[in-house]
Amino acid sequence: METIHAADLVFADWDAEPVENGAVVVVQDRIGAVGRYEELRERFPRARVRRWPGSLGPARVHDGPLPDAPSPRERVHAVLKLGAVAVLAAYADSPELRAAAARNDVSVVAAAGPGRLTERSARADLAVFDAAGECVATVCAGRLVHRRK
Repeated sequence: METIHAADLVFADWDAEPVENGAVVVVQDRIGAVGRYEELRERFPRARVRRWPGSLGPARVHDGPLPDAPSPRERVHAVLKLGAVAVLAAYADSPELRAAAARNDVSVVAAAGPGRLTERSARADLAVFDAAGECVATVCAGRLVHRRK
């Protein structure tokens, strides 16, 4: 089933010009389409729709130590709550942290690079931020893994 994630502004990458009233279609764990909400709603009429306040764009790479928490799972979840779906290998330095990351589809990468929302080829890793820069929602490999209440 497809899900349309719509927001006030959608950025293909955080340095690009935003699409107002934009959306991203997620098909399983991949990006199916990126564009204006109305056009995507016509193309995918049976898709579930999730509307988010704020700006939607590529999820981040957490480029510092993982937040302190009682367990590796909770440390990884804390990263997801920040809008990140990848961590640097230098900071995922224990087998327990790497296992927790793998169980949650969080990538362990050598270096941070710019994310981009690319149709049909990119893994569906999205994040939504409000005007204050706080993470509203995180989608990791097509799954909604964090939603602020």
